[in-house]
Amino acid sequence: MANTASDTSKKEDFAALLNESLGETERLEGSVLRGTVISIEGDDVLVDVGLKSEGRVALKEFSSPGKQAELKPGDEVEVYLERMENRNGEAMLSREKARREESWNQLEKAFEAAERVTGAIFGRVKGGFTVDLGGAVAFLPGSQVDIRPVRDVGPLMGTPQPFQILKMDRSRGNIVVSRRAVLEETRAEQRAEVVSNLQEGQVLQGVVKNITDYGAFVDLGGVDGLLHVTDISWKRINHPSEVLAIGQSVDVQVIRFNSETQRISLGMKQLEADPWEGVAAKYPVGTKFVGRVTNITDYGAFVELEPGIEGLVHVSEMSWTKKNIHPGKIVSTSQEVEVMVLDVDEQKRRISLGLKQTMDNPWESFQDNFPVGTELEGEIKNITEFGLFVGLPGDIDGMVHLSDLSWEKSGEDAIQDFTKAEMVKVKILDVDVTKERISLGIKQLESDPFASAVEGVKKGDVVTCTVTEVNDAGVEVAIADGAVGFIRKADLARDRSDQRPDRFAVGEKVDAKITNVDRKSRKLSLSIKAREIEEEKEAMDTYGSSDSGASLGEILGAALSQAKQGAEEKAEPKKAAAKPKKAATKAKKADDAADDKADEKAEGEDESDA
Repeated sequence: MANTASDTSKKEDFAALLNESLGETERLEGSVLRGTVISIEGDDVLVDVGLKSEGRVALKEFSSPGKQAELKPGDEVEVYLERMENRNGEAMLSREKARREESWNQLEKAFEAAERVTGAIFGRVKGGFTVDLGGAVAFLPGSQVDIRPVRDVGPLMGTPQPFQILKMDRSRGNIVVSRRAVLEETRAEQRAEVVSNLQEGQVLQGVVKNITDYGAFVDLGGVDGLLHVTDISWKRINHPSEVLAIGQSVDVQVIRFNSETQRISLGMKQLEADPWEGVAAKYPVGTKFVGRVTNITDYGAFVELEPGIEGLVHVSEMSWTKKNIHPGKIVSTSQEVEVMVLDVDEQKRRISLGLKQTMDNPWESFQDNFPVGTELEGEIKNITEFGLFVGLPGDIDGMVHLSDLSWEKSGEDAIQDFTKAEMVKVKILDVDVTKERISLGIKQLESDPFASAVEGVKKGDVVTCTVTEVNDAGVEVAIADGAVGFIRKADLARDRSDQRPDRFAVGEKVDAKITNVDRKSRKLSLSIKAREIEEEKEAMDTYGSSDSGASLGEILGAALSQAKQGAEEKAEPKKAAAKPKKAATKAKKADDAADDKADEKAEGEDESDA
């Protein structure tokens, strides 16, 4: 019995020891153990962790990113026990997982406390980079590398740097970190310190951080200020890169500071003397200077008179003759030119310069060399709707107006006879130096045929003319020597019933009285009606009076009879003596009849009075 009880007790103790041993084994798996390096065999490290058998760990797991493993026998290391033994009877150990477990524990504490962690960027992946956080691998998005986009991440690779954990999931092994958050926090601290001591007019030293088309951003030690291109130098600068380079240390002055928006405007030229002070006395109006062309625009060219002092030569002041031309075809950049000061505005910092004023005025030279009335020959440069432009000596043009092309043709018809590049003779009519205009004439090379035709003809003369055209408004006629006239419909006859243009035919000769000589329109105004009225008046003055009592018909009859008598006397000289007596008798009878009527009229008036 005693032996049986003893055997039972031994079995229970063995079972308890076995269970305890198995329980401890289960507790050891998945935990981090401290072991000793026994040996290094090729790419493996043999580690003793106090178990029944040693374990093997890959040598590369003991190396850091970018570094080789520094390990020797006898070193103590921490490893992760995955299984007590594998099929070879060795313990399955992992140094990487041990580091990861240890690192995760520390990272979780840092994440909960919102503390920064130290890591090193060691690889590039899609959308960002991989970071080693002491064994745990984290993801660094590309947008979280720096405050501004970084083109080259090479200098940051393998360098220990602080990071901020943004997201952490241990079950998925996911960690997201940010370097930008650390920089912004540090920058905010530095910015607050710098801004608290910032004052307008203060001179600081900074580093050029970025260059744009409109200026450069300067790092003042945690805070950036804008150095505008116009505040870099007193002289004209097309691009900030002409003077500055990224990473360059510069001295700048605080021009403006907005505490609300915390925008800082900086200046470099303010540290130098202003060259515009006293510029009006240095560059008086009317004086000539030699300068260098610094910039060419569509509206002119900028000429540097001295460093920091530039003036504008407007396109209208560049040439006497070349008007509609780009300034780049007259001057070129860096060319030295002589200019004249036209105006100085020291307050607006503007100087107006002239290039053509340093040359002779071709209009004045032309006026001196070719007075009015001179005949020249030139090439037709252009034909417009209002005349011809003819090239003249001195590289200038004169204009022949439509009205000065021909005496006979209208301007619209005469201009059809000319072609561009044709050589023509012209006569100078007028030279206006102020307006830079020269008036030319072609018809003035010949005498005016109208003036010759109407020479000796004056208003009130009765002329014989030939009908050349009949229209509803009247009759157009031509007199001797080619002068053209016109008889209005109302002037065709004394009686309204006879004022019909259709009474006349082309080629018919008529007598008319000249009522107007218009030398400008080169036409005569004539009137048949005025001639008839004048003839009637002469007949009245000759054969009757206002108190004779004779009728107009009787007077005209007498005048016509006398005219007939004169014609007959010329035709038959032998009967000339008898016909005047008859005419006189008839005239006497007409006078007697008129006297009788007058007496009868007087008697009637007396009777009415009685």
